[in-house]
Amino acid sequence: QAQLVESGGGLVQAGGSLRLSCAASGRTISSYAMGWFRQAPGKEREVVAAISRSGGSTYAADSVKGRFTISRDNAKNTVYLQMNSLKPEDTAIYYCAAKWDYSGRYYTKKYEYSSWGQGTQVTVSS
Repeated sequence: QAQLVESGGGLVQAGGSLRLSCAASGRTISSYAMGWFRQAPGKEREVVAAISRSGGSTYAADSVKGRFTISRDNAKNTVYLQMNSLKPEDTAIYYCAAKWDYSGRYYTKKYEYSSWGQGTQVTVSS
């Protein structure tokens, strides 16, 4: 399984931007569909964005569509989440996840993913 390490979280004012990175080691991520999830205190972990192995297909949750963009650089074994126009309700721990994939699609359910990072805190102040 791939080992995943997130970075790039922090404290930002509403309307600001952050770019999260997820660096993989142990295996090349080109065989994995990747996803970003988040979990706010007292809430379930929810999908934010997902991307297919090649990067040709992407998904963004309605709550972040038009503000967040997922991308990947397989040569660097890294997945990114560009977050713009951040809102206080985006405050959460953000997790990167990987799923070994043969189909070339993306996945949006947390039970579909087998590898998870430790998470990075994003706090958006009003």
